[in-house]
Amino acid sequence: MKRVNALLLALLGVGLVLALVAGGVVLWSNYNKSPLPIDDRCTATAAGHTTTVDPEQARNAAIIAGMSIKRGLAPRAASIALATAYQESGIRNLDYGHSDSLGLFQQRTSKGWGTVEEIMDPWYSTREFYRAMERVPNWRTRDINDVAQAVQRSAYPEAYRRHVANARALASSLTGETPASFTCLVNSPKPGDPAAMANFLKKTLGADSISTDRQDDTLTVTTTKPARAWAVAHLAIANTAEYGLASVQVGAYGWTHSRGSLSEWQGAGPTNATEVKLVFTTATPR
Repeated sequence: MKRVNALLLALLGVGLVLALVAGGVVLWSNYNKSPLPIDDRCTATAAGHTTTVDPEQARNAAIIAGMSIKRGLAPRAASIALATAYQESGIRNLDYGHSDSLGLFQQRTSKGWGTVEEIMDPWYSTREFYRAMERVPNWRTRDINDVAQAVQRSAYPEAYRRHVANARALASSLTGETPASFTCLVNSPKPGDPAAMANFLKKTLGADSISTDRQDDTLTVTTTKPARAWAVAHLAIANTAEYGLASVQVGAYGWTHSRGSLSEWQGAGPTNATEVKLVFTTATPR
């Protein structure tokens, strides 16, 4: 009987430890605004720093970074916007918040940011953030936390600071400043949809900044700058879950989606290609 009791106590102790570990992992994930290790996820690596987001966050981050390119802003602008979105919403398009705060940046209808419908449109809310940011004196050189606070006027003026490193990694990767630096793992992506991907890229980057050509399950995107080509590649990967992306080719570099692990970019040599080939799992009818 004593042995049975001892065994039960040991099992109880192991269960308690496991529960504490699991709880700690969840708290860590919530605090850092990042997915759990077993979840679908995307990573951006730049200047030796890696940050992890889930597919929903990746898509929103792609819009934020892409809109900075559309407006002709340096990657630093995307760093400021992403640090803000990390803190305000966890880079999620929330339909709730304090008082009447909504969306990626928790903008308020009562403060003149727009209607509910406008603020809940991530392209609109991102554009309005950048417009406000560009009116901040010396935003190009001023401390990122302080620029974000000048736009948001938060009750927690130093809160954006802890997200700066992650925001910089995402911004550098998604704007194409750091080639071959973004990847995603999605276990159950939607069927491939090259047409929808083309529309997303044109809406986010600007229809006049890229040209697209669709042939069956392949979408070829042509740009004028290598950095923009890498932005196209990374923004497309960030939307793997939504549009069923299977592989990407940028010059000598290739990426192939895997449902078992985070795929690494393969290739070597110059990163100055200006054409991107996107291949999808299946193509929707024309």
